This record gives sequence, structure tokens and C-alpha cells, in this order.
Amino acid sequence: MMTDQPHPPLEATPMLSEVPLVQHMLNGDSMQQMILVQVNPGETFTIRTEDGQVRCITGPAHVPMVSPNGTMPPIYVPPGYMSQVVEENGVRKVMVLPQTTEFHPSMPPPPPLHVPQYLPPHPAMLHQHHMYPREMPPHFMHQLPPPQMYSEQGESCHSASGPPREDRASKSQDHLHRRLAASSSVRITRSPPPSPLKGPSPAPPNNGQNGQNKGLVTPAASPGPTKQKAPGAPSPSDTENDVQCARNLSPVVSQCSIAMTDSGYPVLLSLSSSLMTFSSHRGLETTFTVEDLRPATAYYIKVCASCGSVKGPSSEVADFTTMCAPPEAPAPPRVILHSKSTLVLQWKAPNDNGSKITGYLLEFDEGKQSAFKEVYFGHAKQYKIVKLTPSTNYAFRIAAKNDIGMSAFSEVMTCCTAGSAPQPPAPPRLSASGVSWLTLEWNIPGGLTAGDTLTYTLEMEEEGTGYGFKPKYNGEELSCTLKGLRRSTSYRFRVLAANAEGRSQPSVPVEFSTTPDKPGAPGRPALRGRVQPRCLHTVWDAPKDDGGSPVTQYVLEMDNGWEVVYSGPLREHVCDSLKPGTWYNLRVYCQSAGGQSQASESLTVQTAPVPPGPCQALQLAGKARPRDIPLTWGPPLEDGGAPVSQYIVEMSDSTQGPHRTFYQGLETDCSACQLVPGHKYCFWVKAANQAGWGPLSEMYEFSTAPGPPEPCGPPQLAVKTPTCVLASWEIPACNGAEVFEFRMEWGAAEGTLTLTYCGPAPGYEARNLLPATAYYCRVQAVNSVGAGPFGDVAMVTTPPSVPAAVRSVAVVGEDALAESLAGPASCLALRWEEPCSHGAEIIGYNIDFGEQVPISVGKTNHYILENLQPDTTYRVRVQAINGIGVGPFSASLKARTRPLPPEPPTLECAAAGPQSLKLKWGDGPSRGQLSGATQYCLHMQASADRLVCIYSGPCHTFKVQRLSEATVYQFSIQAHNEAGVGPLSPLYSFSTSRSPPPQLKAPRVDQLESNHYEVTWEALQSMRGDPIVYTLQLQRGRELEQLYRGPASSYKWHGVVPVCDWRLRVCAGRRCPDGVELWGPYSPSIALPGPEPPAASESVAGSRATSRDGVAPRKDRAITDEQFALLLLLGFAIVAILFAVLIQYFVIK
Repeated sequence: MMTDQPHPPLEATPMLSEVPLVQHMLNGDSMQQMILVQVNPGETFTIRTEDGQVRCITGPAHVPMVSPNGTMPPIYVPPGYMSQVVEENGVRKVMVLPQTTEFHPSMPPPPPLHVPQYLPPHPAMLHQHHMYPREMPPHFMHQLPPPQMYSEQGESCHSASGPPREDRASKSQDHLHRRLAASSSVRITRSPPPSPLKGPSPAPPNNGQNGQNKGLVTPAASPGPTKQKAPGAPSPSDTENDVQCARNLSPVVSQCSIAMTDSGYPVLLSLSSSLMTFSSHRGLETTFTVEDLRPATAYYIKVCASCGSVKGPSSEVADFTTMCAPPEAPAPPRVILHSKSTLVLQWKAPNDNGSKITGYLLEFDEGKQSAFKEVYFGHAKQYKIVKLTPSTNYAFRIAAKNDIGMSAFSEVMTCCTAGSAPQPPAPPRLSASGVSWLTLEWNIPGGLTAGDTLTYTLEMEEEGTGYGFKPKYNGEELSCTLKGLRRSTSYRFRVLAANAEGRSQPSVPVEFSTTPDKPGAPGRPALRGRVQPRCLHTVWDAPKDDGGSPVTQYVLEMDNGWEVVYSGPLREHVCDSLKPGTWYNLRVYCQSAGGQSQASESLTVQTAPVPPGPCQALQLAGKARPRDIPLTWGPPLEDGGAPVSQYIVEMSDSTQGPHRTFYQGLETDCSACQLVPGHKYCFWVKAANQAGWGPLSEMYEFSTAPGPPEPCGPPQLAVKTPTCVLASWEIPACNGAEVFEFRMEWGAAEGTLTLTYCGPAPGYEARNLLPATAYYCRVQAVNSVGAGPFGDVAMVTTPPSVPAAVRSVAVVGEDALAESLAGPASCLALRWEEPCSHGAEIIGYNIDFGEQVPISVGKTNHYILENLQPDTTYRVRVQAINGIGVGPFSASLKARTRPLPPEPPTLECAAAGPQSLKLKWGDGPSRGQLSGATQYCLHMQASADRLVCIYSGPCHTFKVQRLSEATVYQFSIQAHNEAGVGPLSPLYSFSTSRSPPPQLKAPRVDQLESNHYEVTWEALQSMRGDPIVYTLQLQRGRELEQLYRGPASSYKWHGVVPVCDWRLRVCAGRRCPDGVELWGPYSPSIALPGPEPPAASESVAGSRATSRDGVAPRKDRAITDEQFALLLLLGFAIVAILFAVLIQYFVIK
């Protein structure tokens, strides 16, 4: 559906909803006709399939339908649209267009056709619908022309604002002729992109002819009868001439030379106008060449101006389309059916590069490795080659042709015709054998032709399984090694041969066996009966795996160099002449026809020992203690052939009393514990080994020493107040020594008790306790022997009390709060930590911050005090409240509210210069203070309505530099601190002063005659129109005399008798319009030359001449101020150095 501008999608009509969607063409019946319904971009075609489902097809798309009787089916047209039937190459297209639509010149005008509003669909259109994925059947590809679609540029042109429709229609024909007559170079101007109606836009077709989504530049002319020419469109002959002219040019447009009127602009190129994803090229040339373009493809280009990093707006998008080219090389054909004398080949259509494929050329080499010959040329994509030789290899290749030319040939495809199956081979023979493998060989069967390739299948049958022969090898080799077989087992084998035509009969079965394996290791030797002191009866089990042959001999070895003690067929043996209590290692291995086995696990056994003798005498290991006696003894002199395994020590209260064991172990020392202090006890000891216990030793008597007192009972705890508890206890048994001291440990945790009381009294009062806290207590008694054990622990819980004092009361900033402060200068945000509740839950807090009544708040840990005085210090205290009462106040916190934003200070001009103004404000230092001080921002008026900040900082002075002389400047200042930014001050006006003249060079003095001098100096230009005056002074030592004042630059001095120390200097002055004179610095002084000497006194004259020439030193010359200051500075430096040396020598050392 081709329209001039996007229209709303077509609604689903009864006619369209009943027409089924045909996925492909049915067959080549001449009565049926292919009809394409073209759907424009942005529109929807609704259709109902045969299963009753409704499908919506969104453009751009071509919907193929089949007319069974060759007539055009009726199509319902919505109001405002008209139907247009276009026939190209025998295929009719139905396009629904607006009534004002303009057509491509190559499209024939629609025939007069009466379309009823509704007709039922033909029954033949509702049967035999098959699915075909995304492309037409291969044998119908050559019958369909490339569909005409809108390009993405056309969609973007519809949506964007452009020239009127009449202008585009008038230019469409000219543009088509220019594109068809253009060579490999296309000139692109900055005119807006042309309308999509001027020519068919390329788009990826759905039939698979364009595999790379490349469109066509101009479709082929549609054959058929001449139709009426559309209004405003060129004649078909003109269009055919243009197409033929384009075909006579180069078949592949691989380069495009693009010129731009502006230089130094980046050029952007794209394949899509809707997405506008451009690949850019930047350069200074006004022409560049784009290479490696796709044939018959529309490209979009735009340009924009750039200068450095600054990029201007892009121009409107222009388009051009490359020329058509021969098709791409097809894929190799494939064999779909073969026999002994025929081959059926099939191939797919390649990319046509913009021109419809007119035929395919199929060549083959006749199976003789000779040159390729043509076997078929036509439109079909499938061909059957007959009268071929059986079992022969043939090579095929294919090429496609369109109106531009012939494509390159595809890769060569080699296939073979069918042949006959081989003869049965000879039976296989055994080449080598092993325990778990067999190697078989066989020969090539007879009756083979040259070049025939065979594959062999070796089949095996295992006896007793009942599964028959199974394949074990399939390949072209004449031998095979089968692994993973069972040892000493017979197998049957046969071999088959196969080629491309089938398999032969199997060979005669043969039988081969694997060899036996060596036996496994026998069982570990074991003992039979009790172990005797001098003999061992050893037995062992046969190996679990005999390796396929019976065991003939067993060999028993002993670890004395693994000496053989027995060799024979029996599986038991008695080893005699052994030592009592000695360890022996035994192992056994066996032998059979398969070889010798591995040795078994060794048996470690010891001959039977005898019980040990009596132990040596018991002795004290140290000093006897009140409740234990340390003992030690020696081992028995004879261990009975085995080491002593343990000892037992027995004790009794008397010689006739019962014995009780208090120690059993391997050590030769122990302690008798839990004894009564000052009591006598009897002790015995005996040893044991593997054979049993030895006899008891002799009796020995030892006595305990006096001991510490017994443990105290749990103390009695009585609560007096929430912070005070009274503890009392009873005096325990003293164990022979009087108790003179008690020690009480106290703590809030049972495991962390600390010593709280130490004294003779049987009671103690604990103070300064925490309310609602559990405390633990225990007591220990001490006598002259030592401290007794602690008694049982007693526990008491103090009653609850008022809360503890609040801690960590602090002022927090606005950034730490969830909500902002109403006024930072009148609010304080407080935060504190919740104190200990002392057993009762805290229900609120009181905040005291002055003489007012404290504020009560709920259970929270922060609060904002409001309506405070700015820049005021408050003492804040917080106390907690629980069910018992009010707790103590916290420590006082000094908090100060923020001040109000500062007022602007008074701005003054401290000093005014010709090019600078030193401004001063406030009463503070000239340099910056701490970062928290008030900051100032000085503004200077740059224009009538704009102020420029020239200084921002804490200083109170600022010098404005680089000003013009005698000019009025306006300034304003504002202050800001933590409270905020203050208002701007009113404008202050200050004026710079006039600059004085510069310093002149030293004047020049010329002696014209005796006592007659002429003084000259340099002249200055007027300063901004102000005249310059000069002053000449005479220095007589420290006296100054003005000789001249005026605008002249020279002065003549008569009748003067100069002295040797007279000097002259001059300065310039500026006479302002208000009468004020600004004088500059004086020039360097120059000495006045003396008069000429008389002839009689030549020596004196020579001396004066020498003095005037500056050769002899001047003894009477006065020192200058600079020289005097330098001398003074040197004197101070020398005195400072001397003081430093004296301090270093006398004070430091």
C-alpha cells in the first residue's frame, strides 16, 4: 500500500478478515494466479487464517495470496482510499492508496475495475495452506520479481516537515532521470531529501533473493500490454530508456565521489534514515571517495560544520543509490538423490545485487578430471543428471546470471554415483595376545576395482553371554587391537567389508583366547590359638584372584632379612625357637602358571611375656602437705619380657584396714590427695605388663602436715538501700590453726569477682552499688597455715532506682538531622545518649536551658530548642525520668546560637594612587584570620546593572590594581559568616589620583664663558593635555636654592662664582586644570664645574682640573642619605653578630 504520507492503519474489514493468509505458492497450475498485497510502513493488514486465528501483519511487508481461478478477488477499500492493481512479470499487486496518491512512472495505471463493497471469498482460496519459513519454495524463486518497499529515508521524510507535495511530485521525475544517468560519482547538495514517491526504495525482500538485505535501484520493466499513462508520470518508453542507460554503465558501483560546497566539515554516512546511525568521515577536503559500498543500496548522507571542538548543526539528509551488479557467487549445489546412473542436484538463489536473476548455469567434469562442461542453463533450482557411470566421482559447480552479467562460479562440489557391495573377506588371524587384549589381522577381499575405498567391521562373540556377535571395530585399517577383555577367556571373531554401496557377508568365525594373569596376593597371615612364649602357629587364606590358573606353592617369610621359613602347598605353619616377648613380622606370597604374586600384608606379632617382679621401695617425692602426700618409686628390676604398662598404688588408714586404690597409671610418681591433715597412712605399689600384675611391694607409712581452714559457708546478704548491702558469714573449722583473717570477693558477674574486704570481722557493708543490679559474693578464711578455699557464692539483687545522669549531651549540626531547622539563629539541635535506667524503663526527659521552667519531652534522644535569642550562650542540662522518679541532671553544656547575618561594613578609601585604590572597611587586621571569622566580598561596578566580585576573604583591606588615573569607580561590599550572607552595601564612589611626571635624567651643565653657565635637561610631553613645568635647584651642602621655575628645558646662569661642592638637580611638574601642580622626583644631582685657572698658578689649576675630572679623591664631599643608611645597617649587623657570639660562648656553653 503506497501512500504519499503516513495514514492510520487500515481497519479489519469483513472481507480482509475472511481471506486466509497463504504462506507460499501452491504449484505451477496455470489456472491459479499469484497476488501480492503490499503493506506500507506504519500500516497493519489484518487477515484470518484457515484455523480461525486473526493475524495482524505490520508493514512494510508483502502478503502473497493465490487466486485459484485466475481472477482478481474483490478487496474492500475503506473510505478515502482507492485500490490500484499493478502487474509485473505476470504477478499482480493490489495496493490500497489514498485518492490523491501519485504513482511511480514505471507503474502502469490501474485498469478500470468495479470493486463491490463486499463479496464472499472464493472457496478455492481456503484449502491446502502450508508453512514455509521466511522464504518462498526454491522452485518458485525465479518467478517472483523483487518486491517494491519503502526505504527508511521515505519514512523519515513523511514524519519530518518538508516541501509541499506538489513540489515533490514535480521533482520526482527529474530526480529519477538524474539517478539513472549518473556514473560512479554522485553529486550531493544540501537540498532536502526527495520524496519516496520519486522511485522505488530498496528494502530486504522476504523471498530470500537478497541475502544481505540489499534493495534494488530500479526494478525491471514489467512485460504486458500497454496501459494508460498516469497523470503527471513519464511514458513507459522513457522509463525503459533510463533503465537501459543505467544498465550500460559499470555493473558494480564500488566508489562514490561526493563533493561539498564547504570545506573542513565532517561527513556522516548511513544505511538507514530512521535510525540515523551514521559512520563518520572527517577531513578538510571538499570531496572524498566512499569505497566498499553495496550494489543497489540506498545510502543517506549529511554534513555539519566544525571548528575545533565546536560543532555546528547538521544539514538535511541527502540520499543516493548505488548501481546494480552481477549476482554474488552461489553456494555449492547439494545432492538430494543419487543412484548408479543419475544424480539429482539442488541449489539456492544467491544475492541478486539489485537485478533479478534470469538463469543458472550448471557445469560438471564428466568424471574424467577434464575441463568443466555445461550441463544445464535455466530458471529452475533443481536438475537431474542421467546416463552416468556407476561408482564414479563427478565435480559440479554453478553460477547465476542477471541482466547485468554472470556471477562467479561456486565452490566445486564432488559426489559419486552408486556401485556394488564388496565380497566377503577371509577370516581374521591372531597377531598377538595378552591378559586383557588380542591383536587381529585380516586381508583385503578380492574383486575390487581401482580407487574403491573399503571400511571393515570386526565383530566379536563372547562365550556364555548369549548376545551373539557385536561390532568392536569399524574403520579402514587391516588390523585391530581389542582391549578390556577378560583373562584366560575364549572369544569368537568375524570380519565384514563395506563400501558406499553396502556391506559384504561376514567371514567364517574363528576363536581365540586371552592368556592367564598372575595370581593376587594371599591373605594376611593370622595366628591360630594362643600366643606362646617360644612358638607361633600361623595360617593364611588363598588369594581371591588366582589369575585364571591354580596356585602351586606358598612361601612364608620372616623379617630377619625376610628369611624364608616355609615353602609348600599348605596354608599353615608353626614357627618355633622364638624369644619370649619379642616382636616378629611375617608375610606370604604364592606362585602359579601365570607367575609370582605380590607379597601379602605383613603380620606383626609378639611372643607371650611373663608378669613383672615387685617394684622398688616407695619414697616421699617432697615435703608432705596437709591434704596430700607426694610419692615416688622405681620400676621393677625384672619386667617379665614386656615393658611395664601401668602401676597401681594402694593406701589404707592402718595396717589392718582395707586397701583402696588412689592411683593407676604409667608414671612412677603420684600424690595421695584429699587426706586429713596430721594423719598417718600406709602405702603399697605393684606393676603390670601384658602378662598380668606383679606382687605388691613392702608397706610404707607417711603422715600429712597441718592444713588451712575449711571453706566458709555462703554469706548472708541484707539489702539496706538500692546502693548499700550488708554481708555477714560464720567462722568455719580451723583445722588445727586459729582463723585470724577473712577475705570477701564482690562483683556484678559471677566469673569476675574482685577482692573487696580483708579483715578479722565476720561481716562487711558494701556501698555505692548500682540499683537493679545482681551482685555476687564469696568469703575465704585464713589461718597460720594458709588461706582456705572460698565458700559458696551468694547472690543479691538491688532494688530499682531513679535513672542515672544523662551523658554525652551535644549540639548537632543541621546536616545530622532528618529535618531542617526553622531558623539556624534561633534554634539549637540537641542529642544525648540514653542513660542507665536502673531497673525502671525511662519514660521521658527534662531539658533545662535557663531560668525558665524545664521542658519535658518524650522518650527520645534528640530535641530542637526553638525561639531562642540569636548569638546567645545557653547552659543546657538534661535529666531522665522513669517510674521511680527523676534522675540527676547531666553536666552543663554551653551552647551558643548562631548570630544573624552580618551587616555590610562602611567602605573607605585608605589610599588613592594613579592606578590603584586601597580600600578599607571595618576594624580588623589587614590579613586573614581563622576560617570561622567573617568573610567579606568586595564588588566593583562593571556596568550600569552588573557588579563583579574582585575580592572574597577575611581581610579588612584590599588594593585594587590596574586602574585608570583620574577616574571615578563605584564599589559595594557585603559580609557573610556561618549565619549566612548579609545584604549588599550602597555604592561607594572613589576616584584615582593623577600621576606625577617621571624622574628626569641628571641635567647637563655647559660653561660658556667665565662665570657663565648653561643648564639643559630633557623635555617631557604633556600628560593627558596637562602642561609640564620644571624646577631647577642648587645644592650648597645642606642648603637648597631654587634657580628656575617654568616650562623651558634650559637655563642660563650669569655672574656666579661656583664652589667645589655646589650641585644642580631638576624635577618636572604636572599643572592640572584646577591649578594644582604634581611634582615628580628630582633627578640625580650633578656637580657644577669650576672656573678656568689663571696662567700663573698652573700647578693649582692642574690640581683643580684633576679634581674636576674626577681623578683625585674628593675629601670634602658630603655623605648621602643612602650611604648613611647603609653604614647604619652594617653597624647593627656587626653588633648583632657580636652579641650572638657572646651568648653562644658564655650562656649556652
